[in-house]
Amino acid sequence: MYSFDRVRVLVIEDNQPMLEICRTLLLTFGVGEVLTAKNGEEGFKIACKENPDIIIADWMMEPTDGIKMTRRIRNDSLSPNHYVPIILMTGFSEKKRVVQARDAGVTEFLVKPFTARDLYKRIAQIIERPRQFVRSEDFFGPDRRRKADPVFAGPLKRDSDMAAKSAQTTRMKEASLELDKLRRESGLSKTDKIGNLDANKPSDIGFEIDFK
Repeated sequence: MYSFDRVRVLVIEDNQPMLEICRTLLLTFGVGEVLTAKNGEEGFKIACKENPDIIIADWMMEPTDGIKMTRRIRNDSLSPNHYVPIILMTGFSEKKRVVQARDAGVTEFLVKPFTARDLYKRIAQIIERPRQFVRSEDFFGPDRRRKADPVFAGPLKRDSDMAAKSAQTTRMKEASLELDKLRRESGLSKTDKIGNLDANKPSDIGFEIDFK
């Protein structure tokens, strides 16, 4: 189980219930500070001012969507950190969409509906296996090639590993309770936007077909 208490995450999402869900999950994971924005334009301004450690953004937003915002983060001279990890959330799972996100400079791809484990794994992946950046005539962003399984980190071998796994399971249960509460308060069903936190199979479609 990672300690995220010093991590600052910016969540950019135009759907208020979903924004609150992501914020609550991140705080449940132990993230030290969660910044929020309602669209890519506002998100870019906050990123320039606050310089977060990780950005989580939805794809479909107005007036600036997640793809356009990613390109600005990667290339705009006003961006304080062209290398900041960016996780893109989307309901689209087609290969062409994943390739478009990859080519825009997105670090990780998260397909809705997703589970708390999926979101946690994306953040842990960024911390555990940071990507080298590549610059060419038509691309600047994380290396698009994968050389290892992005999710499987090997079998648990030590008591400390088992303890960490137990702590992670507890966090997931806490996140599940928080999510159920938010769903009731916002009127969302379990199939709206985000998946059941207790699901065992993560939404790893993006990892299966990108960065090859």
